Amino acid sequence: MADRIRAWGPAAAWAGVLFLLSSLPDLPGPGGIPFGDKLGHFTLYAVLGLLLALGRRRSRRAVPHLLLLAIGALYALSDEWHQSFVPGRSPDPLDWMADVIGLLSGYLALSAAGSPDPPDETKGPA
Repeated sequence: MADRIRAWGPAAAWAGVLFLLSSLPDLPGPGGIPFGDKLGHFTLYAVLGLLLALGRRRSRRAVPHLLLLAIGALYALSDEWHQSFVPGRSPDPLDWMADVIGLLSGYLALSAAGSPDPPDETKGPA
């Protein structure tokens, strides 16, 4: 159980943060920055993508990449739908696209970085 929490807890906690942010009515965006709201969506979901990739790396099970990316994209879609119930907020397909691009970017950034190879204990000292 502790291994699962260590693997997936950060991504689940971040998903909770995203839900809370989506629950705020009239959330101010970064003023004066062109496409600032899209940049915000991209950044927030890049963190989720990174945490999903980290969870996969820490997990004992080989969870398929596409499954994790689909979960992240569906969460982003549900987040946009959730905003339709929040006063002053509305769903936006372009926000969802920014979410998914951010998710992919964060996920691929950590995945491309790879993980250090575990030490080969079968070899003696060099």
